[in-house]
Amino acid sequence: MKRSLKDYFTITLKGMGMGAADVVPGVSGGTIAFISGIYSELLDSINAINLTNLKLLLRFDIKGFWKAVNANFLLALFAGILISILSLAKGITWMLEHHPVLIWSFFFGLVLASIFYVLREIKNFTTLTGIPFIIGAAAAYYITTLGRMSETGSSVYIFVCGAIAICAMILPGISGSFILVLLGAYSTVLGAVHEMNLKIVALFAGGCLVGLLSFSRILSWLLKKAHDFTIALLAGFMLGSLNKVWPWKETISTYTNSKGEEIPFQQANILPADSSWMIGLLAFVVGFALIFAIEYGAKKMRSKA
Repeated sequence: MKRSLKDYFTITLKGMGMGAADVVPGVSGGTIAFISGIYSELLDSINAINLTNLKLLLRFDIKGFWKAVNANFLLALFAGILISILSLAKGITWMLEHHPVLIWSFFFGLVLASIFYVLREIKNFTTLTGIPFIIGAAAAYYITTLGRMSETGSSVYIFVCGAIAICAMILPGISGSFILVLLGAYSTVLGAVHEMNLKIVALFAGGCLVGLLSFSRILSWLLKKAHDFTIALLAGFMLGSLNKVWPWKETISTYTNSKGEEIPFQQANILPADSSWMIGLLAFVVGFALIFAIEYGAKKMRSKA
């Protein structure tokens, strides 16, 4: 596919959206990839990194390998993800700490609108198609209610966490960051990014690479062999994840992380008891409308192509 510099800039912006979402425990970068129309190309490009194409590198056919794996697309996308994580990690963490209702309301609207968008991708919605939707919703809801494991910084554990988290990150509705919270590695990994701890970052990235190359193939196979059932399952994941994204929480218990900070451990969803519902509603509407604005813009771009 021939693309202009403007096209690759747009892909980088979509990558930045994915990176920003992946930093937040409760929102998936896979959701952003799906609604921005690059999900299938992302999976296909990752799957192209196989033994056949790697042999091109051994023959020093760099140009052939670059084209075979759609490297221009991957480079633009992952550059955006990296830029976003490095530049927005502190900002989003600060927003989550000081303006949680605002940012969670925005993402609640974002995810809710995305469910409608994803369901429209189902070609033939039947009663049977509703079964994986319900299963996905129940599974994601259950994951959001799980307790957190103990925090550890061992090399093997960080590598394994990377492999598991990246699988969640490319699934719409399942947040890789939240999986890291459950595994007890979120503060370790995010702290390593802030402090540029290259050892931990490299271990985590290595795990992500292994998980990405293996899980993307399974997901691509499912989308090709059972498209409607897979899409329904993914939409269910997104619906179930709304339990985690609900803006108003009551902390039931806390835990102390490795830095001595008190972090919420168990939380229950509550209704707003003050005027925060107004700013929450506004942020929700903005997030909800943004999805349809992105979809409209993507359609306009495809029509001009």
